[in-house]
Amino acid sequence: MAAIGVLTLEIRVENSHSLKDKRHVVKSLKDRLRHKFNVSVAEIDYQDLWQRALMAVVTVASDHAHGELVLQTVEKEAAELLGPQLVSATVEWVA
Repeated sequence: MAAIGVLTLEIRVENSHSLKDKRHVVKSLKDRLRHKFNVSVAEIDYQDLWQRALMAVVTVASDHAHGELVLQTVEKEAAELLGPQLVSATVEWVA
């Protein structure tokens, strides 16, 4: 049975002085994760705040172990790219 995993990333963009600045960081991360890992990525909250973003990364895998590996790798990549801007990361499983 397929496994659906959701990785939620909370980001704080300290150097952002406008929504445009924040969108640049968010779009760059979204594009990189989508292309490198073939996952779905969306900003799901704080769209109107300059220095915060909540993003969801979703993968559908043939088994739980493979999905877990994908999301762990995505989290590691996001942590390397964002550094201290990554406030938290949580994983949830659907079905």
